[in-house]
Amino acid sequence: MNTSSDHFGMDPGDDGSGQIPPSDDIRAGEYVLGVLDAGQRRQAQARIVAEPTFARLVDAWNARLAAWLPEFESVAPPAHVWPRIRSRLGWSPVQRARPGIWNSAAFWRVATGLAVAAGVAALAIGLRVQPPPAPAPVVVVQPPPAAEEAAARPVTVLARDDGSTGWLASIDAADGKLLMVPVPTPANASGLVHELWIIPAGQAPLSLGFVSNDKAHTVTVPAALRRALAVGSTLAITLEPQAGMPHAAPSGPIVAKGGIQHI
Repeated sequence: MNTSSDHFGMDPGDDGSGQIPPSDDIRAGEYVLGVLDAGQRRQAQARIVAEPTFARLVDAWNARLAAWLPEFESVAPPAHVWPRIRSRLGWSPVQRARPGIWNSAAFWRVATGLAVAAGVAALAIGLRVQPPPAPAPVVVVQPPPAAEEAAARPVTVLARDDGSTGWLASIDAADGKLLMVPVPTPANASGLVHELWIIPAGQAPLSLGFVSNDKAHTVTVPAALRRALAVGSTLAITLEPQAGMPHAAPSGPIVAKGGIQHI
């Protein structure tokens, strides 16, 4: 397989950094997956109202991911979560009757969604909200980190040759994990499977193993390869025989790739 820079490195049409410019389709996908920060999410919501074309892109991403929702059950926050949040905000730990924002789905996604694995948080769009617990005696506990400290994880788009999105990779560099979310496609007719590679700038591809073409899942990066999980590296996916994976070097064609722009 040709491993030259034309085949495995930068796209000839990009700016020389190996990075793929953002698009409305990518932004719509990031909005549906819930990986935007607060300001970006407000901008996307405003565009949904004002731009029918962008709203249709969001609807299309919701339709693509809807099939996964039944796989995840609703998560009820433990009884101690609410007093912790109130204490962290400097309020009385015991809630008095105040309907309104505390029944907001957006608020509870921030309060409880951070305790769920990244894959569930990305896919469980429309998480059902549990009502606040009744006032009860408060146990003094260590408060959780502030919600604003849990910023949305950066996303790398792995695009196909025709420019369409093949996978979204949500990167957790601290723990050495990648949440891989595919745009579902049929299995390869020849029995080949998809293999994920990380390519440090100017170096040979390093295998991260199997990646699904139809279900979101987490890939753990081996400790020896985590230094390669950096801005300027490229994520690429090839079609390979399942036997012998992870392979020492790619042998099949690249089906999607994208440069890591943020960590």
